[in-house]
Amino acid sequence: MSPLNAGDKAPLFSLPDQDGESISLADYAGQRVLVYFYPKAMTPGCTVQACGLRDNMDELKQFNVEVLGISTDKPEKLSRFAEKELLNFTLLSDEDHAVAQAFGVWGEKQFMGKTYDGIHRISFLIGTDGKVEHVFDKFKTSDHDQVVLEYLKTHS
Repeated sequence: MSPLNAGDKAPLFSLPDQDGESISLADYAGQRVLVYFYPKAMTPGCTVQACGLRDNMDELKQFNVEVLGISTDKPEKLSRFAEKELLNFTLLSDEDHAVAQAFGVWGEKQFMGKTYDGIHRISFLIGTDGKVEHVFDKFKTSDHDQVVLEYLKTHS
């Protein structure tokens, strides 16, 4: 697994959102987009991470940042997750993990003694030029939103 780096061109993609509508990264051309990959909707860590972003959406919008959350969950599960947690951003379904692979976040993981392939919890801030502006890979689910906002406050 080797995630994209700052300066790399972000792979263009189209994926179904929580309502089954096709959303493309190209839809956000000229905007900053936080593309955050998370392992599984409705799990404790992923819920804490999503709610942190939800609660700071107004501040993220002040920096003109849109948020796209990507997991391998089906759109129906994403819809339930968004409704249950009142999420105010788009969730995308990458069931075949092709987009996760393109961003370099699909790879071997270990959990409770088992080894398997899955999404690694890494976020990418895509700049207005379509390139990766910053990679967030050192954070806890509980402070992801704060790590992102601290970066935005010092790089805007």
